[in-house]
Amino acid sequence: MEILNPKGWPRPKGYSNGMLAQGKLVFVAGQVGWDETETICSENFAEQVGQSLRNIAAVLAEAGAKPEHITRMTWFITSKEEYGSSLKTIGTYYKEIIGRHFPAMSVIVVAGLIEDGAKVEIEATAVIPH
Repeated sequence: MEILNPKGWPRPKGYSNGMLAQGKLVFVAGQVGWDETETICSENFAEQVGQSLRNIAAVLAEAGAKPEHITRMTWFITSKEEYGSSLKTIGTYYKEIIGRHFPAMSVIVVAGLIEDGAKVEIEATAVIPH
């Protein structure tokens, strides 16, 4: 994979502007902070992020992929304030589960999510190299 950052642009913090990759594509549906019994793990925003990331890693493993194969993530959050105030803890979960790999990312504030109690939903695309 190659990180894409146009000349003269500042280096983004916590994400990449783009990724170039070749291989087998894996598309992970939006994952919320629930466990295998579909029970939301916590009311805490950062803990829901951690569980969402663990769920993404589990789906990737089913395809033989690893978190470092992720090329794109889209985060849907219900509160910009909770997201902002939880960044340090979110970063700890992210590094623990995804590592020091920062794909292209978007974070979108939404009015609500389909699953009751969910505060974050994250979808991912990964490319397993040939």
